[in-house]
Amino acid sequence: MAVLDKVLKAALDHGASDVHIVPGEPFTLRRLGKLVKLKSAPLTAEKGRQLIFELLSPEQRKVVKQTHQLDFAYALDGLARFRGSIMDHNNGLSAVFRIVPLKVPQLDRLGLPEVVAGVLDNHQGLILVTGATGQGKSTTLAAMVDTINSRRAHHILTVEDPIEFIHPVKRGVVNQRQLGANTRSYGNALRSALREDPDVIMIGELRDLETISLAISAAETGHLVIGTLATSGAAKTVDRIIDAYPADEQNQIRAMLSETLRAVITQRLLPGRENGGMELAAEVLIGTLPMTNLIKDGKTFQIPSMMQTARAAGMQSMDDAVQGLLREQRITARTAHDYANDPKKFKTQMEKEARG
Repeated sequence: MAVLDKVLKAALDHGASDVHIVPGEPFTLRRLGKLVKLKSAPLTAEKGRQLIFELLSPEQRKVVKQTHQLDFAYALDGLARFRGSIMDHNNGLSAVFRIVPLKVPQLDRLGLPEVVAGVLDNHQGLILVTGATGQGKSTTLAAMVDTINSRRAHHILTVEDPIEFIHPVKRGVVNQRQLGANTRSYGNALRSALREDPDVIMIGELRDLETISLAISAAETGHLVIGTLATSGAAKTVDRIIDAYPADEQNQIRAMLSETLRAVITQRLLPGRENGGMELAAEVLIGTLPMTNLIKDGKTFQIPSMMQTARAAGMQSMDDAVQGLLREQRITARTAHDYANDPKKFKTQMEKEARG
């Protein structure tokens, strides 16, 4: 058994989300959003490298030596999978392991609004899950794929870096491809995807113009495409996609995006009131006809106000979601204030809570 296997098991027992291996530091866990250092001796650069390399195949070690970094998947049989990220830096070799449960979570257990499940009834179009790193985007994507896999006899093709959740056989067929191991790039996988008879394409990250273009083209040609972007809100997501294109192509992409976009779900994880976990706040944009016209006409600055007036369609802003968690007493007013887009909305409630 590798030495780090024991550390990873300890992280599972502590309910951690991530494990950090850093030269000069003891083993460090992220639990409830905060880093916690274990009572172990600080790692030397040599020892840290030895522990990390113990988990890797000869091919993976070669990649690390050549490129000074690596994203990979690692599994503890019967316990969990881990998304590993290795990086070389000035103090030596470090690694971060994100814990991935063996069982794919059910969508209705994540705390997302009910409208999100309804969006998956679309048979074509583009659904984006956005948010900062560590906000549960990959988990939501996996739950979406599992929902479709349970409901419909569809061919679902995923392109991931690396593969995190393993999808079991259900009503559909799920083929999972991993960058590096099964395909060279997102673009390479997506170019061949349309010849592989997919109904649904899941893209781990729309990280460049080529991937964005291929995703929109696939959505436009009759496929349901689900992917992630590292953006902080629905309006910023639309702007980010359009701004990725040269200026002379932006009018055309506005039209294409407006016709294909079905939903944008922006996620933010907040510390729960009882210190027992994290609570999910989700901003939701739905691709209604008025929203389509706003995007097509280049009026993305009006998206936030449109979302406020279209709550009947299932839309909600991030601050509405935070307010809902506070109303249900799942978070404190201090947390609502600290994580809201507009903290002033929660200042009075925070001060009242502080007075007791």
